[in-house]
Amino acid sequence: QVQLAESGGGLVQAGGSLRLSCAASGRAFNSYAMGWFRQAPGKEREFVVAISGSGRSTDYADAVKGRFAISRDNAKNTVALQMNSLKPEDTAVYYCAARNGGYVRRSVSEYDYWGQGTQVTVSS
Repeated sequence: QVQLAESGGGLVQAGGSLRLSCAASGRAFNSYAMGWFRQAPGKEREFVVAISGSGRSTDYADAVKGRFAISRDNAKNTVALQMNSLKPEDTAVYYCAARNGGYVRRSVSEYDYWGQGTQVTVSS
């Protein structure tokens, strides 16, 4: 059981940066692999990046590789997503997710808990 809450979204110009944060309420945070997903209007929710429960493994979608970076602080029950060199196509609602299992996964269906989402808008 875990509750998630995202923050840090906003409006930014293309080429700019934004840092999202996800705070988890619950126990055994290091038992959960964490992921970030995004959903643009009219599109399906898509995988962005995931990090293992220990923080030792990560998996990035090709679209964000080299621009985004995920990190976690298990002592504080938080996960962050640093987004650099933002593009208009990054515009979406970003969701933090947790799964019952420590290994990274890409599928939406593999995650058990979801935050409410935070809007990221990148203007040109």
